[in-house]
Amino acid sequence: MKTLMVQGTTSDAGKSTLVAALCRVFANQGVKVAPFKPQNMALNSAVTKEGGEIGRAQALQAIAAKVEPLNDFNPILLKPNSDTGAQVIIHGKAISNMEAGKYHDYKKVAMNAVITSHNRLAKNFDLLLVEGAGSPAEINLRENDIANMGYAEAVDCPVIIVADIDKGGVFAHLVGTLALLSESEQARVKGFVINRFRGDISLLQSGLDWLEQYTNKPVLGVLPYLHDLALDAEDAVAINNTVTNATINIAVLLLPHISNHTDFDALRLHPNININYVRHTQAIPAVDLIILPGSKNVLGDLAFLKGEGWDTQIKQHLRYGGKVLGICGGMQMLGNTVYDPEGVESSLKKAQGLSLCDFETTLSTQKVLTKLTATLQLNDLQTPCSGYEIHAGISKGAALKKPFLIFNEHPNGFVNDGFISDDNAVAGTYLHGLFDEANATSQILNWVKPEAVIKPISIAKHREQQLERLATMCETHLNIQQIISIYEGHNNDR
Repeated sequence: MKTLMVQGTTSDAGKSTLVAALCRVFANQGVKVAPFKPQNMALNSAVTKEGGEIGRAQALQAIAAKVEPLNDFNPILLKPNSDTGAQVIIHGKAISNMEAGKYHDYKKVAMNAVITSHNRLAKNFDLLLVEGAGSPAEINLRENDIANMGYAEAVDCPVIIVADIDKGGVFAHLVGTLALLSESEQARVKGFVINRFRGDISLLQSGLDWLEQYTNKPVLGVLPYLHDLALDAEDAVAINNTVTNATINIAVLLLPHISNHTDFDALRLHPNININYVRHTQAIPAVDLIILPGSKNVLGDLAFLKGEGWDTQIKQHLRYGGKVLGICGGMQMLGNTVYDPEGVESSLKKAQGLSLCDFETTLSTQKVLTKLTATLQLNDLQTPCSGYEIHAGISKGAALKKPFLIFNEHPNGFVNDGFISDDNAVAGTYLHGLFDEANATSQILNWVKPEAVIKPISIAKHREQQLERLATMCETHLNIQQIISIYEGHNNDR
């Protein structure tokens, strides 16, 4: 299997996007290509067909490569649940929570999982496009590295480095990163890509010539800044979404450990919907719907919510006729109590919920991970829908007797999910991805504001358009043949 790794000078340099773009370029050429990220740290995750959990970026890259997402595409996933600790997920399954120091010592074991996945993929794919993490020049993380050059050296693959010129200092980023690598790692770097360029390319040419002469490595291309590019985010929340004269206004509470905020992409991209991401110190504005999103630390985020005074504001919103929807961890917060007796997410053992509906939740080490189809029970209608579950809690109580949806089939034997309050003002569900489907979105928006007429967008169609746009950009502005010669030539030199 041929392998090419994309590393970056910084986080958010464009690694995820470049790998997705190249996956689509080569998939369109008929190459059997797969994405790979040895180690990812993100709270946005996706469920694979095996019932495992991988980073959202790798699921997007799999779509770009026109293949089903697999556990092996992201063998190590770290989901932070505090400033110093994270849940460690290996081959799609959570194994434990670890503090940063303990995980640093665990990396030798984790590398075995990475190489196992690499070798399995080698049997089924012709090309592996690998995404690094952060920067390979993070000196404090070089020992036992599995995310960047440690992996590249272990499997002996070539590397290209991408840098974001929009941040400024692009030449310093590239030259400095290269200088901090070992000699063997420097030799492994076969070229550079400059990302997010705006302006007249001729004004950049002298810098490109200098960079190639100074480093003796080629610039493989300069990618333009793509305005309005919207793809599933790996971690950062896209909060710039102000729509004037919107038909429906929605507030999403930006919790410290918010997870799977891609749930709201279809709403965020709609021209008639205004999404307000309510941040620390901000009051919840006057809206039609408040959404409590998923969380990787429900008890901690519940305390944060109350500390912001949002609990009082949510109740005031309901008194004025607004609607509230909780998704996954957000749903758990709407009940009477959340228990965490085994310390699954935090050191807190118990927290009082918002008591907006009569149920309670107990977190457990057994995580539910599955893709599902179901029937939505809103507006006296039964609407087909689908999505996925990623949660470690089981909820029980009287409120759940009036479910939000009914599963067609569930591997754990569950029939009902979530709830709709007796006054029809509050609802909750464990199902992520609800808004990705137009029919389900229509029913939810009709529940929020019956008089509104909104035609939902297809997030799948939008995603495909963006991926093809990326592929066209790369074919126009990158030397694809030179990139091919890099991994072909390296493979032949082995």
